[in-house]
Amino acid sequence: MPEPLIFELSVEGRRAFSLPRSETPDAELPEELRRADLDLPEVSELDVIRHYVRLSQENFSIDTNFYPLGSCTMKYNPKVNEEVASQRGVRRVHPYTPDSEVQGALQVMYELQGLLAEIAGLPAVSLQPAAGAHGELTGMLVIRAHHLSRGDTGWHKVIVPDSAHGTNPATAAMAGYEVVTVRSDARGNVDLGQLRSLVGPDTAGMMLTNPNTLGLFDENIEEVCRTVHEAGGLMYGDGANMNAITGIARPGDLGFDVLHFNLHKTFSTPHGGGGPGAGPIAVRDYLASYLPDPVVTTADDEDGFSTYRLTTPGASIGKVRSLWGNYAVLARAYTYIRHHGAEGLRSNSEHAILNANYLAALLKDAYELRYDRPCMHEFVLSGARQKKQGARTLDIAKRIMDFGYHPPTIYFPLIVEESMLIEPTETENKQTLDAFAEAMRTIAREAQTEPEKITSAPHETDLRRLDETTAARRPDLAYRTTAA
Repeated sequence: MPEPLIFELSVEGRRAFSLPRSETPDAELPEELRRADLDLPEVSELDVIRHYVRLSQENFSIDTNFYPLGSCTMKYNPKVNEEVASQRGVRRVHPYTPDSEVQGALQVMYELQGLLAEIAGLPAVSLQPAAGAHGELTGMLVIRAHHLSRGDTGWHKVIVPDSAHGTNPATAAMAGYEVVTVRSDARGNVDLGQLRSLVGPDTAGMMLTNPNTLGLFDENIEEVCRTVHEAGGLMYGDGANMNAITGIARPGDLGFDVLHFNLHKTFSTPHGGGGPGAGPIAVRDYLASYLPDPVVTTADDEDGFSTYRLTTPGASIGKVRSLWGNYAVLARAYTYIRHHGAEGLRSNSEHAILNANYLAALLKDAYELRYDRPCMHEFVLSGARQKKQGARTLDIAKRIMDFGYHPPTIYFPLIVEESMLIEPTETENKQTLDAFAEAMRTIAREAQTEPEKITSAPHETDLRRLDETTAARRPDLAYRTTAA
């Protein structure tokens, strides 16, 4: 029997709190803010606690089950990071406090800037952007400022691969550029021949994810960067997939001029549900003056001690976010990087690659593996074969929920029919990967013998298949009792 909802527990006069009488005189609420009726449940504190704990138990999380969500790096988050983020000096620090009184917080930010610069192979870093897409926009605005400062007003095109994250073309357009698409070749790399035909005196730059969203390291990455640079453009690196190369390859060494990090993915902060996030950018030295305001710098005081302060770069593009950015996320990333060190970060990347290739090998006979070559941290399967048998990729995603797993990313990247983008991450063990692979193989067998079992899934979840299209177009967000 389903548990009653909190509105159904409402009893007139019941309260969840008891506060002492206020000594402050009552004040009338302005008439324009009043409502004749505010239909809130009247419940006890215990009712409220049980309601929200019950809801939390229905959530799917990385702490409870395997979450192979390709392109989003949903890996386990070490609890030491949360312990650090909960410290009073992190949790309660006020961003308007004078620099002299928050030297510890500024030191963390300053050292994190240096760590990210070393990892990226790019010397200047801004911690301001609040998430990956925000980092993209900030990076492209830096590139735009660079071109405009040189009088490059005719450079108005940005090249984006057909396998790119959807935010890349959107970001380029928001920064005021015309987006030009370059296709992928048969091995999943940027098509060099077409790229050479697209670049020219109007090329402001290229936005490229490497490894790309096919889970592949571009075999011609240095030539791609050289081609864009020779045309006068700059290379923007989408760092969403840094979980595969951190400690192994530095984007700056490969030829990228600007890179954003997803701290909430690569460096293990809780991800999903809209936050929290942080998307710092790293840039070459000649772009440092355009970074957003502020950055953390250091100087010796009159007694010879290093002090940290917030400063504005000389040709800054201005504010892109209020205050310091998402400081608790920055503190978590700092903890993660310092805890693992260079060897640990490289080991994490190597295990992410190992897990992805192992899982791909287990599944490539049951599903089509469009690009059958060693992958990086993720890989793309196609459900095209199962679609011919009557079960689409969407159905497979619903069916895997019956086995206790979160579905992988589906229908992305767009260039693979019926695609499933799977990322096991480095934190999962062999037993988990074996069990997930067996569940996926079971579904492949069901597609051959009883596809209706897949098309009607899920069967074991609290809710059955929902009409997601109608829910998105006409959401019903208000609770109404049966009587209403």
